[in-house]
Amino acid sequence: MRGLVASLASLVALATFVLVTPPALADAARPIVVVGAENEYANVARQLGGRYVEVSAVLKNPNTDPHTFEASAQVARLIARAQLIVQNGVGYDSFMNTLEAASPSSSRRLVVAQHVLRLPNDTPNPHLWYKPATMPAVARAVAHDLEALAPRDAAYFRARLVTFDDSLQPWKRAIATFRARYAGDGVAVTEPVADYLLGALGLKILTPFRFQADIMNGVDPSPQDVSTEQELLSDHRVKVFCYNVQVVDALTESLRQSATSAHVPVVGVYETMPAPGYDYQSWMLAEVNALSAALAHTTSTTKL
Repeated sequence: MRGLVASLASLVALATFVLVTPPALADAARPIVVVGAENEYANVARQLGGRYVEVSAVLKNPNTDPHTFEASAQVARLIARAQLIVQNGVGYDSFMNTLEAASPSSSRRLVVAQHVLRLPNDTPNPHLWYKPATMPAVARAVAHDLEALAPRDAAYFRARLVTFDDSLQPWKRAIATFRARYAGDGVAVTEPVADYLLGALGLKILTPFRFQADIMNGVDPSPQDVSTEQELLSDHRVKVFCYNVQVVDALTESLRQSATSAHVPVVGVYETMPAPGYDYQSWMLAEVNALSAALAHTTSTTKL
């Protein structure tokens, strides 16, 4: 993918001076320090940890391109303090691995969505948070590690895990309802950002994956693939066009305009959870509702 660019040489040097003593078990006076590489993972950790956690997110601005993120000295210090880190894996946030190695701790807990799901390193689509099975599994792993860090509060974390699982039910019901109505309808995309969710909804992604991967990795797609994508819109072979609102260039913008001209509804998707105003559950539900509006009423939702 288009590498998450990090000026890490200087940060590694800095972090080696910010040596951490092994984080102690949390107590009533010291909340557990949790870092989410992406704000969607941080949000889930905050929901599970409640009053016993201090949670920060590294990637949290929905108005920026996460692929061009540059880790700062502040991020290095944040990682150095962390007792629990939650990240995506599959190369999406590999800058975290370097920073973690620069400030090692034998007692730090690490939850990686890729490892929780037992996915190989060459998994082609790294946007795991759109997969409906991801967050329930990640939440269980996070709750387990919170219990290990604060055993006296285990019952509290377990109760909040149950609450979190229950809160996902409206999203799951919306997926089932959508699938019953619209399974098999065609969709075009700029990148594989929401592909896992689109697949769960039963939509048929007609954009060649090679084109999606090229856009994701910052590579110019072939003229043939660009022509194929344009024809999906102009020939009305798809009923909705999903584009990544955080990674926009001349090509993706021209495709968005082509969709609008062809009266194909446009739905914006995000790599970073829109905030404020959303938690993970309401964000995912909002994306399904936007897709429903597109197919039922040809309504575009370019931004949540």
